[in-house]
Amino acid sequence: MQENQQTKKYHTKNKDAIMAYLELHKDHSFSAYDVNEYMQSKGIQVNLTTIYRNLDRLTESGIVMKYKTAEDECCRYQCAKPQSQCHEHIHMQCRECGRILHMECHFMEEITAHLYEHHGFSLECTGSVLMGICEECNTTRTSKIEKNTT
Repeated sequence: MQENQQTKKYHTKNKDAIMAYLELHKDHSFSAYDVNEYMQSKGIQVNLTTIYRNLDRLTESGIVMKYKTAEDECCRYQCAKPQSQCHEHIHMQCRECGRILHMECHFMEEITAHLYEHHGFSLECTGSVLMGICEECNTTRTSKIEKNTT
C-alpha cells in the first residue's frame, strides 16, 4: 500500500513540464510534437517517445483525450474538463485558432437517440471532433471582410 502511494506521488521533470503545458493549453488541441517544441523552448531535453508514453498515461487516467484527425492522420490530444463528461459529448475545434469547444447541451441526447433509432448507430463521443470556425474567429473574419469592402 505504501509503495502504491509513493508511485502516485512520483513526479519527474518531464511529467511536470508536460502538466505545465497542459495547463497553458487546456482549451486547445495539441500533438506530441507541440509538447516537444514547448519542452525544447524551456531547455528540457526529452525523447519524443517519453512524451508519447506520458500522454498515453494521461489518456488512460482520463486527464487528456486522444483522437486521430482525418486531415493529417496525426494523433491529437486535448485536456478533458474535470467537471464535464467529455466522453459523453462531441467536441468542436476551430480551424483558425485551434480552440476546443464542448458541446454540452441537450442536443447530444437528441442526436444520440436519432442516430440509434433511425440508423442503428451507437455514437461513441470519445475522440469525436467537429471541425469548423468558432464564433470569435467568424466575427474577426467578418470584420476583416467588411473593412476590405469599404
